[in-house]
Amino acid sequence: MTAQPPELTLILVACYLLGSVSFAIVVARAYGLPDPRSHGSGNPGATNMLRTGKKSAAVLTLLGDALKGYAAVKLAQWATLSWGLPAYTPYLAALAAFLGHLFPVFFGFKGGKGVATALGVLLALDARLGGLTLATWAIMFTLTRISSLSALVAATLAPFYGWLLLDGGPESGPKIGLLALLCGLVLARHHGNIRKLLSGEERAFKNRAFKKR
Repeated sequence: MTAQPPELTLILVACYLLGSVSFAIVVARAYGLPDPRSHGSGNPGATNMLRTGKKSAAVLTLLGDALKGYAAVKLAQWATLSWGLPAYTPYLAALAAFLGHLFPVFFGFKGGKGVATALGVLLALDARLGGLTLATWAIMFTLTRISSLSALVAATLAPFYGWLLLDGGPESGPKIGLLALLCGLVLARHHGNIRKLLSGEERAFKNRAFKKR
């Protein structure tokens, strides 16, 4: 079946809406916790949810944000095969879902930094790419105990991993470009953390946060 522009638009809108479901806010409401945008770092993400002392809420937020990115890309991959969309469509969908997380239409366009969602889309695009990126984050976090620094290093290296793994076909350029844009947005959303890292004010993660339920 020949691809039509409305089909591509439909998929991208669906992925954006899926990405707009902010699990930190949804989980906080379910637990009766304060809006994560109103305390701590103000970021609706798993790390800030952990500051509430509810480990399970943080885990649900992390899984939810990662799974929505994964699901969005898988939906786009299905549509690409079923409707004959361009091979880079899943990369566009990954960006759409990520933008939904950053600027969620359901929550006043005030979203998070997107680390978990970025990981979800990378794992769906290519398990090797997602695995390398996750391993990079894990290694950096083990060494530094600083979540933001780990995310920054992983996001910086992810496009390089993509360049190594892609087959070099005619559409590899747009794929790498979209991947670089997504990871660039991760870096941009961490501008406050970058300033703190440069000034030595960024704090390492404390193990005691895990002791609370």
